[in-house]
Amino acid sequence: MTDWDLVVRNGTVIDGSGNPPRPADVAVRDGVIVEVGTVVGAAREEIDARGQLVTPGFVDVHTHYDGQTTWENRLVPSTNHGVTTVVMGNCGVGFAPCRPEDRDILIRLMEGVEDIPNVVLKEGVDWQWTTYPEYLDFLDTREFDADVCSYVPHAALRTYVMGERAYSRAPATADEIQQMGDLLEESIRAGAFGFGTSQTMFHRSSDGQLTPTLAATEEEYAGLAAALDRAGTGLIQFVIEYDDDWEQVLDMGLRQAKENNRPFSMSLVQSHGNPRIWRTILDKFDAHNASGGTGTMQILPRPLGVLLGLELTLSPFYSTPTYLGLADLPLAERVRELRRPEIKERILGEVNDPDPDMEIGMRVRDFDQLYEMGADFDYEPAKDSSIGAQARRLGVSSESLAYDKLLDQDGSNILYLAFSNFADFTLEPCREMLLNDHAVPGLGDGGAHLGVICDGSIYTHLLAHWGRDRHQGERLELPYLIHLMTKRSAEMLGLHDRGVIAPGYRADLNVIDHDGVGLGRPRVVRDLPAGGRRLMQDASGYTATVVRGTVVTRNGQHTGALPGRLVRGSQPAPSHVPV
Repeated sequence: MTDWDLVVRNGTVIDGSGNPPRPADVAVRDGVIVEVGTVVGAAREEIDARGQLVTPGFVDVHTHYDGQTTWENRLVPSTNHGVTTVVMGNCGVGFAPCRPEDRDILIRLMEGVEDIPNVVLKEGVDWQWTTYPEYLDFLDTREFDADVCSYVPHAALRTYVMGERAYSRAPATADEIQQMGDLLEESIRAGAFGFGTSQTMFHRSSDGQLTPTLAATEEEYAGLAAALDRAGTGLIQFVIEYDDDWEQVLDMGLRQAKENNRPFSMSLVQSHGNPRIWRTILDKFDAHNASGGTGTMQILPRPLGVLLGLELTLSPFYSTPTYLGLADLPLAERVRELRRPEIKERILGEVNDPDPDMEIGMRVRDFDQLYEMGADFDYEPAKDSSIGAQARRLGVSSESLAYDKLLDQDGSNILYLAFSNFADFTLEPCREMLLNDHAVPGLGDGGAHLGVICDGSIYTHLLAHWGRDRHQGERLELPYLIHLMTKRSAEMLGLHDRGVIAPGYRADLNVIDHDGVGLGRPRVVRDLPAGGRRLMQDASGYTATVVRGTVVTRNGQHTGALPGRLVRGSQPAPSHVPV
């Protein structure tokens, strides 16, 4: 007979509270931590963590698994990186509520905003719902390798109530606002964590239509925030654009959150177009919290990396006429053609002609912010390692050097465009943001941007770069980093049952060989419905990840266990210590 289901022995516990590390064993029974200290007695399973860290599982607050959760049990890439709880429905996009006649509209919106191919969504999403509570009921039948939390996507809600008018930039009527509020309140009571919305023109459907939430007025947001207030729970998640109206939009969101007693969260990066705005936003959140509000900023802890390559959505030449004529060829055949000197000369002589409404496409030739992703890539790359700097040293054009680099590794080479957070060629702004009392890591976008971005690995990056390897400036202390990824992120969502290693808390754990933590080079896999493509990035150093007391990965390999479930709404802190 065993005393425990699982014991992690001899590890160095960093418990998520921000306290210093300490040697301790961790005992688990029935999915809950029962004892932390010197544990005696036998266990059904034991992990020897000698020389390793034992941390709470990480909470990924910004993902887009809204479709993936309907066809896949593993929430990769997040769960490759120590994540044990994910939150989806961000940025206002998702698939519920949805009438059958609106399915294609929401698919096109997700395709355009989050770069998930139409054919993948059409084949993969299992439309066994109309209302949002029905969507949650469907997810409740599913099993995962992490727990799943979800916001109500504002775009889907607006489409459900307004139909085609939602996309005509029309303001909602008072009656429509009331309907949206009633549906949102119903959804919150069914287990949604709040609502996600977008106020950026960069969010467009694949057919070019602006996201419908862009037309929402303050009256509409007031109606939605009031619905959360009536339900007594739920967070407002915002994405804004750093344009001329950014301050007005942010002030409106913070005002509605405060007037309706609801927490507010927003993604924050250093925009290369407006590289000093982030400091003003920090000040606004500090003032909001000091005056009684609850606001949290989601910080990407490295540049927002746009990956360019011949296997990917974008490259510096993706919209040139000659390249477009070759784009549908199999990779090997395309590489063979691109290596012909006359083809290279023709492409380099053509004008790249991206969609002017697609800022990422407009910047694919920002060669001074473009870097080759070699082995052990440094996400704070030296300024003189850029494609532009190398080309100047070699006396060749940046276009020519980038072209040749793309053909390396038989056409699978990847170039990294530092799109934000790196305006001054340093991550010092990220460090200052992360040190703010109201910041959590976020914007990894797991489940989205499948051929453009691979930032779901930010939790491994935090451990490796910020906690061990950084050489361009000060690092961050491990207890603080673990606190950001666990307790503080969980508390932002009202998940008071996890994020801490202490008796009574959820047994979501990581056992980490910190010296061995690292990231592999991003790679393309084709394992989605309809043979769809996505970027994947492997991690090293995770000896074990545990969800609800069950080991889900061991030495980077999935065990087949699926203890993760849908989480319905905020969860209370433990009221007693189990015995």
